[in-house]
Order: sequence, then structure tokens, then C-alpha cells
Amino acid sequence: MGRHGTIAGRKESQDKRRAALFTKYARVITVAARDGGDPEYNIALKHAIDKAKGINMPNANIDRAIKKGTGEIAGEVYEEMIFEGYGPSGVAFVVETLTDNKNRTTASVRSSFDKYGGNLGTPGCVSYMFNRKGVIVIEKTDEIDGDELMEAALEAGMEDMQEYDDSFEILTDPNDFNEVKDAIIAAGYKPVEADIENIPNMESEPTDPDDIKNLKKMFEVLEDNDDVQKVYHNSSVSLED
Repeated sequence: MGRHGTIAGRKESQDKRRAALFTKYARVITVAARDGGDPEYNIALKHAIDKAKGINMPNANIDRAIKKGTGEIAGEVYEEMIFEGYGPSGVAFVVETLTDNKNRTTASVRSSFDKYGGNLGTPGCVSYMFNRKGVIVIEKTDEIDGDELMEAALEAGMEDMQEYDDSFEILTDPNDFNEVKDAIIAAGYKPVEADIENIPNMESEPTDPDDIKNLKKMFEVLEDNDDVQKVYHNSSVSLED
């Protein structure tokens, strides 16, 4: 089980939410920079910067976020919080956040679940339904030979590759993610997405139209929350359109 939705749909969503994404990625950079401001010696920071550049975040924003993390300029202190729960039709959700106010974030996430027919659960209540994997997405074009891409990724240590109508999705162990990503780029391929994500190992199949509508709205509201970094779900129906 892999990615839901199309690359075009995700790009459209990113364009609509670009300002909000800048805020989210700046927080990730700030937190990563606590362990050092030089991306050559801080893999987490390098990864965060690469993601920010992938959505064309200005260098000035990136530099300011790094300096907040290293303490060169004053900034908020962010902490990670992870929420788990169920949406309508029993769809499992994992919500990753970075926040400078735990009470505000908890109240906001809980409200998003409650408003659209879900319920927030306890830690571990749904995380067993997901596997942590490195995910590298390559857009499918006439110039890309799937067998050659698979060979390059296999040599670098990938676990699996799935083919979709518009893309190839390469899965790795989280520990091998950076090595595989760098090898694929060195081989001449440009990922449109590359991150360590929670991949569902079992899916829920909502069929009720009202539940699907509420699931999509709940997903959208959570994604639009500045404190929320990632929203994972195991719905067999795409919630991103």
C-alpha cells in the first residue's frame, strides 16, 4: 500500500498552501538546527533544507530558520507532539506536530477530530497500522525506464518499488533513506517527493458519502493547522482532492 492521489493533485495542493508550508518547513529547519547549523554535518538539517528548497522556499527564510535553531537570533522553542485517533468509518489517523504551545495544539487537534465525527485516541492506538518507511517519488516520463530506475535503486539498497499511473514510488528502510535518495539523484533522477513517512499496512475502506466528505474536511483542516507537520491516514479513498 502506498501513495494516494496524483502528483498533479499534490502539486496543486502545495501551490494553494505555499505560505503555510513555508511556516511548517521553517519550524522543521529550526528544530533540526539545534544539533548544528552546518547541513554538511547535520543530516536532519540537510534533509529539512532540501524539502524547503523543493517548494521554492526563499533562502532568506531558510537562513533565518537556521539561526533561530542555533540561537543566533531569538525564536520560539518547538516541541514534537504526535496524536493518534480515528476519523469517520474507523479510518486511522496519525498527526505529527511541532508546537510552542502544547495546550493550544492539543485543543485544536482534538476539535478537528470531534467536529467531523472522529475521536482522538491514546498513544499507540493506531500506530501499529503503519510502518515507518523512506519514500522517494519519481514522476513518470517517457524518458524514464522503470527497469533502469529499479536497478539503480536496488543497488543503493531500496526495499521495494511500486508503479503508478504518473509515478514510481521507491520504499526504503529509514536508515537507508539518505543513501538511496543520494544514489538516485546521482544516477540522474529528480525526486518530486522524498521523505520518511508512515505507510499504512492495512487500509480502511469508507463507503458512506457523508463519512468520506467529513474525512476529507477533517484532513484538510488538520493540514491547514500551522502546528501540524504531517497527517497520515489509512483510507483507501484519497482525501487530498
